[in-house]
Amino acid sequence: MKALSVIKKDMVFNKHLSSLIETLKIIAVSQYKSLEQRISTYENLLLVAESFFEFIDIKNVDHLFLNPRNKKQAVIAVTTDVGFLGGLNAKVIAAAMAELEEISGKLIVIGERGKNYANEIGVPFVAFGGIADDARYGQAMQLRDYVISEALKGSFNYLKVVYPRPVTFTMQTVERVSFLPFVPPAAKNQPAGIFDIILESRLADIVEYLVGIWMGQKLYEIFGLSRLAEFSARYVHLEECSQKLKDIDKKTQLLYFRARHEIIDRNMRELFAARAIFGGM
Repeated sequence: MKALSVIKKDMVFNKHLSSLIETLKIIAVSQYKSLEQRISTYENLLLVAESFFEFIDIKNVDHLFLNPRNKKQAVIAVTTDVGFLGGLNAKVIAAAMAELEEISGKLIVIGERGKNYANEIGVPFVAFGGIADDARYGQAMQLRDYVISEALKGSFNYLKVVYPRPVTFTMQTVERVSFLPFVPPAAKNQPAGIFDIILESRLADIVEYLVGIWMGQKLYEIFGLSRLAEFSARYVHLEECSQKLKDIDKKTQLLYFRARHEIIDRNMRELFAARAIFGGM
């Protein structure tokens, strides 16, 4: 059994660690609530962009954003720069790799944790920096421009994004969103026939522009949701650590009281033994 002084040091350490974890939990909650109030999904803008396809006969538009010319795929995995997420980043990378097993292609990683996981499994990838709240929009546009440029070069015709999404404050899931080939919801119920509309630009150019707007805003939305999931997952992981620490602390206290009682019992036995010896003299 450990010495009483060592057990007491462990108890003090557990107390300080518990206080630190509680502080980190409060920070995670504060960050989540703050971002939740500022985040916007831009649903109206996306709906407007999609609604333009109601007036376009996309069946006759020859553009690789709509009609893939190869089976190459790119998968964007959105991860974080820091840990304490209870394996959420690993789940994102695993989901991205599962997509690439179905259709081979390029892995694009957002965040340091994803880069570390990709390096560990030995998969080549293109890396982008982790999401920063004050630069989120610019990062989304940078990534949008990159994937559009690569898609137009023919590097890939299929594009998916895998990212963590908060279901509730204490629950997250890994979402998969298909970006390319682009299938606007309006096109599913589009009436057959020729559309009598005057167009000042080529249909292919209009499609490319609208898809670019849609992709940029969608990535911006995904980046915000990913950050919310990060704070949520961190809180849940810290709460699990807090509960484990409480269990450890209970066991440590039991060891402390047991060691203390053994010392008291030993001292009492030694005292009575001494009295017996010296009392008989």
